[in-house]
Amino acid sequence: MRVVIAEDNVLLREGLVLLLTSAGHEVVAVAGSGPEVLPALLEHRPDVAVLDVRMPPGFRDEGLRAALEARERIPGLPVLVLSQYVEELYAAELLGVGASGSAISSRTGSGAWTSSSRRWTGWRPAVRRLTPRW
Repeated sequence: MRVVIAEDNVLLREGLVLLLTSAGHEVVAVAGSGPEVLPALLEHRPDVAVLDVRMPPGFRDEGLRAALEARERIPGLPVLVLSQYVEELYAAELLGVGASGSAISSRTGSGAWTSSSRRWTGWRPAVRRLTPRW
């Protein structure tokens, strides 16, 4: 599966790349700031996008805005939204245009990521916390 990852935290971003590639997925692009997200999605047309909500330059909702615009330009694009914060309003807005899911990044373990990555082709709109099973 072809994946685009948008995350400004280098450690988390590179960890996601390692986790997903070790599970057999191809990470076709990474973005570290809001303005990089939409061009990467439009150029690579991934099978799924994993996006952080708050990204540079403003650390407000750049990732979410990119996700919303990407969903308009690439209908049916599965999007997994990451956030350190419980942003129910953001999640509800994104679900209104068919988001695939959201995860609170500080509460998500590697088992949840690899399990979720195997199901990306059959996403259904849902908001749920992915919690690690330690």
